[in-house]
Amino acid sequence: MKLTTLGSGSSGNSYILENDSEALIIEAGVPFASVQRALNFNISKIVGCLVSHEHKDHSGHVHEFPRFIPVFASLGTMEKCGAASNFRAVKAGHMFTAGSFRIIPFAVKHDAAEPFGFFIHHPESGSILFATDTYYLPNPFLGLNNIMIEANYRMDILEKNVQKGIISDARRNRTLQSHMSYETCLQTLLANDLSGVNHIVLIHLSNDNSNAQEFQAGIREATGKTVHVADKGMSINFNKTPF
Repeated sequence: MKLTTLGSGSSGNSYILENDSEALIIEAGVPFASVQRALNFNISKIVGCLVSHEHKDHSGHVHEFPRFIPVFASLGTMEKCGAASNFRAVKAGHMFTAGSFRIIPFAVKHDAAEPFGFFIHHPESGSILFATDTYYLPNPFLGLNNIMIEANYRMDILEKNVQKGIISDARRNRTLQSHMSYETCLQTLLANDLSGVNHIVLIHLSNDNSNAQEFQAGIREATGKTVHVADKGMSINFNKTPF
């Protein structure tokens, strides 16, 4: 299994999990043409697209997906995005399948209609936690092998930007109530059993309120795991084991 990042952040989010025969798209925040190019135009292997919520950096290009590709999201997200024949409403806590992927959506804490994270399992990748645009996760997860988790900002950087006038008070307050901080990300990771985890990928870092190198080094030191910061064009082995 390979993980490819097409975008991660406020300019647009999209990730591809793929092997030789299947591809699962996570988020529709970049043009579908970018998805096509990343798959060498073999879009017949796409088994579905997961959309976490309706904000444009996650769903803005969802209507570009061909009708034969099912798009999975909450009913609340679909209503905000506008109807499409390939939309498939899924419910928190109810497992569904897309090809060989087994997926359980779960509710997250964000300023959107009905936002989801996803617990994804595939025989090659093992169990993957995907959690973005949420200020915390109330529950731990069992049997994790790979993790994609938001580390949007760090409090000291955010507060300095407020003091300098780079960030408004309104944006600061919205950030605190809708995105996961580096500190909460670290606490969340350490609250889970990481013994079987191969990769931790930090996603959706703020352009203004983060430090990618420090975030990566800090999480790596605290967890002892291989840590990546998602960036456009990044492609890594995302198997259950390092091999």
